[in-house]
Amino acid sequence: MPGAEVIACIFPGQGSQAVGMGKGLADQFEICAATFAEADAALGDSLSDLIFNGPADRLQLTENTQPAILTMSVAAWRLLESRGLSPAFVAGHSLGEYSAHVAAGTLAFRDAVTLVRNRGRYMQQAVPVGEGAMAAIVGLDEAAVRKACEEAAGGAVVSPANLNSPGQIVIAGTAAAVARAGERAKALGAKRAIPLPVSAPFHCALMKPAEERLAPELRAAAARDPRLPVIANVDAQPKRTARESIEALIQQVSSPVRWEGVVQRLASEGVTHYVEVGPGKVLTGLVKKIAPGATLLNVEGPGDLPALEVLFSPQ
Repeated sequence: MPGAEVIACIFPGQGSQAVGMGKGLADQFEICAATFAEADAALGDSLSDLIFNGPADRLQLTENTQPAILTMSVAAWRLLESRGLSPAFVAGHSLGEYSAHVAAGTLAFRDAVTLVRNRGRYMQQAVPVGEGAMAAIVGLDEAAVRKACEEAAGGAVVSPANLNSPGQIVIAGTAAAVARAGERAKALGAKRAIPLPVSAPFHCALMKPAEERLAPELRAAAARDPRLPVIANVDAQPKRTARESIEALIQQVSSPVRWEGVVQRLASEGVTHYVEVGPGKVLTGLVKKIAPGATLLNVEGPGDLPALEVLFSPQ
């Protein structure tokens, strides 16, 4: 590989889905088509038809969204790997951490796609629709956001859920407490508090029932030590064994996603090139704010491949 590039592959989470994602890859590359077929076989339904053709409202259901994004991300990853892309690190945002563990060999794809369908189902069932909420707080640091949550809680749950980038922190909890915390955050100097169109309050204490349901399934999965470090959401630390990888995925359900810390850790390890593998460019936008000067690439369709060719090792 030319130069001294240090590559990290990063995998998106929920919110990046779109009807038709991955269809161009599946139409053009057998390795991608086979990945979608493998998901259908593992789940016993036609997830690929839902991904390629919709309807959008069914794709937006959490129990469908999570396996759909995982499948599209793994299809793209397998293509990149087959062409010689060899990252030094992998990481993923929330659900994307499962894609990262498939890339690292910690979990078999067939197991992961079943786990994340259940993860989505359990997360949705943990809190009735409408009772929980999430909101993005713009222009306030973590300490001030925590203060806003504590002062607005009133005995209810509300806390930082996604520490995404400098000045962008998502909070989650009961709907009324999130609304109060948003107002309190603005009083403390936040530029905006933006309610998010989500079906459940992810990554907060209200997700404990989902965590408890998912934990035995994760611990029963056939996990291997990852063959390259996976920087975890819960503590922004590299996971190098099967056991610590699984425990991090369990804790992740009700713990905040420390994405800013994940990227800072990758940067401290010398990463120069970040390749977002999967639908959308959400993570690319966040990395730009956290690690200015890094080279940012993404792959969600065949047209994105030429820009990556410089990173492919000879086969």
